[in-house]
Amino acid sequence: MSEIRKLGAILKEKNIKISGAESCTGGMVAAEITSVDGISAVFNESFVTYSNDSKHRNLGVSDETLEKFGAVSEECAREMAEGAAERSGADLAFSVTGIAGPTGGTREKPVGTVCFGVFFKGKTLSKTAHFDGDREKVRRSSVDFVIEMMISAVENGL
Repeated sequence: MSEIRKLGAILKEKNIKISGAESCTGGMVAAEITSVDGISAVFNESFVTYSNDSKHRNLGVSDETLEKFGAVSEECAREMAEGAAERSGADLAFSVTGIAGPTGGTREKPVGTVCFGVFFKGKTLSKTAHFDGDREKVRRSSVDFVIEMMISAVENGL
Protein backbone atom coordinates (compact mmCIF):
# COMPACT_ATOMS: atom_id res chain seq x y z
CA MET A 1 0.00 0.00 0.00
CA SER A 2 1.36 3.44 -0.90
CA GLU A 3 2.05 5.86 1.94
CA ILE A 4 -0.80 8.19 0.92
CA ARG A 5 -3.26 5.28 0.81
CA LYS A 6 -1.99 4.17 4.23
CA LEU A 7 -2.51 7.67 5.64
CA GLY A 8 -5.97 7.88 4.10
CA ALA A 9 -6.99 4.50 5.51
CA ILE A 10 -5.82 5.46 9.01
CA LEU A 11 -7.61 8.81 8.90
CA LYS A 12 -10.87 7.29 7.68
CA GLU A 13 -10.72 4.34 10.08
CA LYS A 14 -10.08 6.57 13.11
CA ASN A 15 -12.24 9.46 11.84
CA ILE A 16 -9.36 11.93 12.20
CA LYS A 17 -10.18 15.27 10.58
CA ILE A 18 -7.26 16.72 8.60
CA SER A 19 -6.30 20.07 7.11
CA GLY A 20 -3.09 21.63 5.90
CA ALA A 21 -1.07 24.69 5.01
CA GLU A 22 1.38 24.75 2.14
CA SER A 23 3.82 27.25 0.79
CA CYS A 24 6.58 25.83 -1.46
CA THR A 25 4.51 22.77 -2.41
CA GLY A 26 1.63 24.96 -3.58
CA GLY A 27 -1.13 22.43 -2.85
CA MET A 28 0.71 19.26 -3.88
CA VAL A 29 0.13 17.62 -0.49
CA ALA A 30 -3.59 18.39 -0.66
CA ALA A 31 -3.67 16.96 -4.19
CA GLU A 32 -2.10 13.72 -2.92
CA ILE A 33 -4.57 13.52 -0.04
CA THR A 34 -7.55 14.09 -2.30
CA SER A 35 -6.37 11.28 -4.57
CA VAL A 36 -7.59 8.86 -1.87
CA ASP A 37 -11.13 7.60 -2.50
CA GLY A 38 -13.57 8.63 0.22
CA ILE A 39 -11.16 11.08 1.88
CA SER A 40 -13.83 13.80 1.84
CA ALA A 41 -15.20 12.19 4.99
CA VAL A 42 -12.19 13.56 6.91
CA PHE A 43 -10.52 16.21 4.70
CA ASN A 44 -12.32 19.54 4.70
CA GLU A 45 -9.85 22.17 3.55
CA SER A 46 -6.28 23.23 2.98
CA PHE A 47 -4.54 26.57 2.68
CA VAL A 48 -1.94 27.60 0.11
CA THR A 49 -0.21 30.53 1.75
CA TYR A 50 2.73 31.47 -0.44
CA SER A 51 3.37 35.02 0.76
CA ASN A 52 4.24 36.10 4.29
CA ASP A 53 1.14 38.30 4.29
CA SER A 54 -1.02 35.28 3.47
CA LYS A 55 0.62 33.20 6.21
CA HIS A 56 -0.16 35.99 8.67
CA ARG A 57 -3.70 36.78 7.47
CA ASN A 58 -4.98 33.26 6.83
CA LEU A 59 -3.10 31.21 9.41
CA GLY A 60 -2.21 33.69 12.13
CA VAL A 61 1.57 33.31 11.79
CA SER A 62 2.88 36.18 13.87
CA ASP A 63 4.74 39.07 12.30
CA GLU A 64 7.38 38.57 14.99
CA THR A 65 7.98 34.98 13.88
CA LEU A 66 8.24 36.00 10.24
CA GLU A 67 10.64 38.85 11.03
CA LYS A 68 12.82 36.98 13.55
CA PHE A 69 12.98 33.49 11.98
CA GLY A 70 11.62 33.93 8.44
CA ALA A 71 9.00 32.01 6.51
CA VAL A 72 11.39 29.08 6.10
CA SER A 73 11.74 28.12 9.75
CA GLU A 74 10.44 25.50 12.13
CA GLU A 75 8.80 28.29 14.11
CA CYS A 76 6.81 29.38 11.08
CA ALA A 77 5.96 25.77 10.16
CA ARG A 78 4.64 25.20 13.70
CA GLU A 79 2.42 28.29 13.55
CA MET A 80 1.20 27.36 10.08
CA ALA A 81 0.13 23.87 11.19
CA GLU A 82 -1.49 25.20 14.37
CA GLY A 83 -3.27 27.94 12.42
CA ALA A 84 -4.62 25.46 9.87
CA ALA A 85 -5.90 23.21 12.68
CA GLU A 86 -7.48 26.09 14.57
CA ARG A 87 -9.20 27.61 11.56
CA SER A 88 -10.53 24.29 10.24
CA GLY A 89 -11.25 22.44 13.47
CA ALA A 90 -8.99 19.58 12.37
CA ASP A 91 -7.50 16.95 14.67
CA LEU A 92 -4.44 16.67 12.40
CA ALA A 93 -2.85 19.47 10.40
CA PHE A 94 0.34 19.67 8.37
CA SER A 95 2.46 22.49 7.02
CA VAL A 96 5.25 22.79 4.48
CA THR A 97 7.39 25.90 3.92
CA GLY A 98 10.71 25.99 2.14
CA ILE A 99 13.01 26.99 -0.69
CA ALA A 100 12.41 24.79 -3.72
CA GLY A 101 14.76 26.76 -5.97
CA PRO A 102 16.48 27.18 -8.21
CA THR A 103 16.73 30.70 -6.74
CA GLY A 104 15.98 32.06 -3.28
CA GLY A 105 18.55 30.18 -1.25
CA THR A 106 21.04 31.76 1.12
CA ARG A 107 24.13 30.49 2.91
CA GLU A 108 22.05 29.87 6.06
CA LYS A 109 19.07 28.45 4.17
CA PRO A 110 20.22 26.94 0.86
CA VAL A 111 17.91 25.77 -1.89
CA GLY A 112 16.35 22.49 -0.78
CA THR A 113 15.75 23.62 2.82
CA VAL A 114 12.20 22.76 3.81
CA CYS A 115 10.50 23.08 7.20
CA PHE A 116 7.52 20.99 8.24
CA GLY A 117 4.94 21.13 10.98
CA VAL A 118 2.48 18.51 12.13
CA PHE A 119 -0.21 19.30 14.69
CA PHE A 120 -2.03 16.35 16.20
CA LYS A 121 -4.59 16.61 19.00
CA GLY A 122 -3.04 19.58 20.76
CA LYS A 123 0.66 18.87 20.17
CA THR A 124 2.91 20.15 17.42
CA LEU A 125 6.10 18.68 15.98
CA SER A 126 8.37 20.54 13.59
CA LYS A 127 11.32 19.36 11.51
CA THR A 128 13.70 20.69 8.91
CA ALA A 129 14.95 18.65 5.98
CA HIS A 130 17.36 19.34 3.12
CA PHE A 131 16.62 17.86 -0.27
CA ASP A 132 18.81 17.68 -3.36
CA GLY A 133 17.63 18.08 -6.90
CA ASP A 134 15.71 20.51 -9.02
CA ARG A 135 12.58 22.40 -7.97
CA GLU A 136 10.23 19.52 -8.80
CA LYS A 137 12.35 16.98 -6.91
CA VAL A 138 12.50 19.20 -3.81
CA ARG A 139 8.72 19.67 -3.90
CA ARG A 140 8.05 15.94 -4.48
CA SER A 141 10.43 14.97 -1.67
CA SER A 142 8.66 17.45 0.61
CA VAL A 143 5.27 15.87 -0.09
CA ASP A 144 6.58 12.40 0.69
CA PHE A 145 8.33 13.62 3.85
CA VAL A 146 5.28 15.31 5.38
CA ILE A 147 3.03 12.33 4.56
CA GLU A 148 5.44 10.09 6.47
CA MET A 149 5.50 12.60 9.35
CA MET A 150 1.70 12.48 9.56
CA ILE A 151 1.59 8.68 9.52
CA SER A 152 4.15 8.58 12.32
CA ALA A 153 2.28 11.23 14.32
CA VAL A 154 -0.99 9.34 14.17
CA GLU A 155 0.51 5.90 14.77
CA ASN A 156 2.80 7.04 17.60
CA GLY A 157 0.81 9.91 19.12
CA LEU A 158 3.23 12.50 17.69
